[in-house]
Formats: sequence, C-alpha cells, structure tokens
Amino acid sequence: MLSAVAELESIGDITVVRLADAGLVSMADIAARTGRTRESVRLLITGKRGPGGFPPPVTDPRSRYRLWRSDEVKTRLREHLAATLDDSADDYIRAAINAGLELRHHRAHLGDAKRSSLRTLVDI
Repeated sequence: MLSAVAELESIGDITVVRLADAGLVSMADIAARTGRTRESVRLLITGKRGPGGFPPPVTDPRSRYRLWRSDEVKTRLREHLAATLDDSADDYIRAAINAGLELRHHRAHLGDAKRSSLRTLVDI
C-alpha cells in the first residue's frame, strides 16, 4: 500500500489523501472471514437461519452487489451468533496509513510548535 502511494505521488502533482476503505463487506467477504459458505451467509441475511435482524445493506437491497457495514456485521455476529468476522490484517494497516495521510494533510496548516507537540502522539 505504501509503495502504491509513493508511485502515485511520483507521477506529478498528485497527493494521496486517503486509501479507499469504506469499512464495507460483501456477502462473499462475510463468508470468507467467518468460515461460512455464501449460502449460509445468505440465509442469515434473509432471516431464514439464525435469530434474524441482520443489519440492512448500505447499498440498494435489490442489487446483486450488496454491501454491509463491517462494524455492524461484526457486532451482530458476535452478540447473536457467537461468531466472529475475522479482522483482516490489512484493515489495521490501511487504518494506520489513512491516519498518517490525514496527519500529513493537516500538518501543512500547523505551526512548528503545534507540529512538535503532535509528535508526542506518534511513537513509531
């Protein structure tokens, strides 16, 4: 991910401000990260298996390509099905890179004293 940021920014007048990550998961993502089949996940989503009340998709529910908020799915699985949606290691890396990109963006608007005090927050 970092090399992709560097490569994009080397092209010219491009500054990467965020890596795409809306915190959304597809039915296939849910199946892969829970160890369930897609059919098992489909049955959970439609309420034909489990306690019902699966979070609604954030995209058009009639669409073939529906997406759900990852945090809502994680909560539902943990609280009502004693299951987990495994966190991808990439989720944490992407979040850390996005935090760094955000800090870099705001750094330009800060004076030296404020930049110095912010350094105490970041201990890498």
